[in-house]
Amino acid sequence: MKYLITAVALLLSLSITAQIKSPSEFLPNYGKNVSYYHQVEDYFEHLTQNSDMIQKKNYGQTTQERNLNVYYISSAENLRNIENIRVSNLSQIGMSDAKISNINDKAIVWLSFNVHGNEPAATESAMSVAYQLLNPDNKETKEWLRNTLVILDPCLNPDGFSRYGNWLRDVSGKNTHPGIYDREHMEPWPGGRQNHYDYDLNRDWAWQTQIETRQRMALYNEWMPMVHVDVHEMGFNEPYFFPPAAEPVHDFITKAQRDFHNTIGEMTAKKFDAKGWNYYTRERFDLFYPSYGDTYPSFNGAVGMTYEQGGIGAGRAVMMTNGNVLTLQDRIDHHIAAVLTAVETASWKKDKLVKDFRAYFKDSRENLKGKYKTYVVKNSGKTEQLAKLLKRNKIQYSYAAESKKTSGYHYQSDKDKDFTIEPNDLIVKADQPKAVLTQVLFEPSQRLTDSLSYDITAWALPHAYGVDSYALKGNLSIDTKVEITRKGKFEYEGVYAYYVPWNGRESAKVLGLLLNSGVKVRSSRKASAFRGIKVSPGDLVILKGDNPQLVDFKNMMDAFVDKKSDYEVIESGYSLNGGDLGGENYPLLETPRVLLLSGNGVSATDFGQVWFYMDEIINYPVSIVDIQNFGRVNMSEFNTLVLTDGWYDLSDNQKSKIDDFIIDGGKVIAIAGALNIFEDRPGYSLTKFASASAKEQETTEHDEEILKARYNDYQNAERRALSGSVPGAIVENVIDKSHPLSFGLGDKYFSLKTSDSRYQLLKNAWNVAYVPAGYKNFGFIGRSLKKKLENTVTFAVEQKGRGSVIYMVDNPLFRGFWENGNLLFSNALFLVD
Repeated sequence: MKYLITAVALLLSLSITAQIKSPSEFLPNYGKNVSYYHQVEDYFEHLTQNSDMIQKKNYGQTTQERNLNVYYISSAENLRNIENIRVSNLSQIGMSDAKISNINDKAIVWLSFNVHGNEPAATESAMSVAYQLLNPDNKETKEWLRNTLVILDPCLNPDGFSRYGNWLRDVSGKNTHPGIYDREHMEPWPGGRQNHYDYDLNRDWAWQTQIETRQRMALYNEWMPMVHVDVHEMGFNEPYFFPPAAEPVHDFITKAQRDFHNTIGEMTAKKFDAKGWNYYTRERFDLFYPSYGDTYPSFNGAVGMTYEQGGIGAGRAVMMTNGNVLTLQDRIDHHIAAVLTAVETASWKKDKLVKDFRAYFKDSRENLKGKYKTYVVKNSGKTEQLAKLLKRNKIQYSYAAESKKTSGYHYQSDKDKDFTIEPNDLIVKADQPKAVLTQVLFEPSQRLTDSLSYDITAWALPHAYGVDSYALKGNLSIDTKVEITRKGKFEYEGVYAYYVPWNGRESAKVLGLLLNSGVKVRSSRKASAFRGIKVSPGDLVILKGDNPQLVDFKNMMDAFVDKKSDYEVIESGYSLNGGDLGGENYPLLETPRVLLLSGNGVSATDFGQVWFYMDEIINYPVSIVDIQNFGRVNMSEFNTLVLTDGWYDLSDNQKSKIDDFIIDGGKVIAIAGALNIFEDRPGYSLTKFASASAKEQETTEHDEEILKARYNDYQNAERRALSGSVPGAIVENVIDKSHPLSFGLGDKYFSLKTSDSRYQLLKNAWNVAYVPAGYKNFGFIGRSLKKKLENTVTFAVEQKGRGSVIYMVDNPLFRGFWENGNLLFSNALFLVD
């Protein structure tokens, strides 16, 4: 009877899997045009209904309410034991306390497709990869899946994928047009690369600012795969890229991870050699910046890998420079071969892969890779936001429960100092399962093995969050607690005003809510003190006398500031020292009426960073107008204009419109490339050189460099160009703490500089933040540029007529993770007149 049941079950299994269709059988235009996202979901639904070797897991939704799904693919037996496989893996690396009697040693391989929406061959190939893994006629893949669990995410960015695919369908006819000037090769602004908010999700793995990333990483940390494959496309003339990666490779990448890269490279090369397909390895795509789909998994113990197929801008078919026509089907075929080889290699090397993965976590705790063992972050309004980031990344932390004197490296001064740990200070110990990721994010500097980096080279969280922080070489013995202990509110007899500290994004969010609700708010310009309350510059005060419309003032204010737990009630406007609440040190804040320009000439990602800040970080209304419609706007309806980074080509009439807006009392926030609108224009102080002699000196130096360049060789031209560049480094800035633009930032501001743009200190303007002589920096800055950055302005404010221009040479909202930059932009939006 037992054998009869087994035979029947086997027959049922074969009858189920025999019904599955290939993508080309299921989708009539597969390989000829980009699929609709619902078709992708329909195809995977077909697979799950007709095979017992695949299970669906929905892990969330996008901003535009499209589903985010992964699919577990393995043998039917493995899928019946899937929870045991997952918990076994976590328990063996110290990320689960569950007691497992039967350890399940399966290789776990995560395949991620299409983090960039306009790289559609990735998602298209995901359907074929899944089919080949499930195809009952493919005996090879069935053998791989005996010891391997594949987690397949067919589209990390459904909103971007749909934006691109729907556009391509709109402009496509029956015939392909390989000529590069056809409209299907000229994607309109903003393009499909980014998500709804025009964020690059491939740079968001560690920071998790976006909803797609947060939901995906929650699932990722429930699995902790051993191999992660990140499937992309690049410019269509490029051959295929697969590992090994290029230098610089971060010091914390292990020999075992590098060895697996080499094995993958050898295996994949054999497949491509047999087909005669072009490819390359060890070029361009490095393993350094920690927030990519290859580096983030690598710092979490996996073998993280990027795969790149030429295809961006290719549409359905395109003529390459070598005369060959590259079709969508070609791109799909290349991805299928490369990705399946990764699964095959993981299965073949399963025993070593599992052993090395577990050793990674054991070794990283016993032999810490970084210089420091403990990190202490002083308690402030921004510390709470940092704790949220750590929690999302499953990095363990606690809070000091006692005071303790000690010494350590002080990030802000770049030297060792004595200090006192106080209750509620954040404590992060490197000795934990996420030891490597913790040290990557907290170490003051990272060693570059090669200056030809693909991305930013510094990102230390204490500088990004602008919080006073220390790093200790030894273990710290101190009593800790799991949550901050908050003191009770001060007792009061009457309510004269409400006080809200200006110390982070929640302050800006509360201020936006108050102003948008018609509540009048004042901001402190100088320090003062009231009973039990020390008011710092920038702190908010809401006077009962300013707001007679709030009939039940106390209860209504309690509701407004409910999410800002450190607010207080002030019972008298008479100060113990400093100015009284009704004096000139507490001016009323104007309610921003914000216009943001978009469209051709504006950087889509930088536009998206402002849009996301307004929509999601502070939940404040913003009107968005495309540049071509700017002439139709009645500027009297606005008092704030935001110009993000871009390549503006404004007409004289458009520039005059901005001039008049400022003179009449408007405020312009100009970021990075938008400064070109004002540079060297009559009536503005923005100029690269403070004097004619400074300009002449640089011209002379440049001429001398050109003369010397006559002896340079051709081979090292790219490296020589690095001397004048900065891919992304942290740069110390002196700040004018008395100016509203700097309120709440701390004693210094560490800016993330991502371009060589520079202006000497401006005349007739407030140079609120500038790079001093002998400044400190972290990350790579080219030798010739480094000296030239001294005494250059980073953030300045110029008064013009009744209005002002805020010049932001660096983008404080870069990728949304520079938390002190979020506060600086909040200052510009709300506090600067």
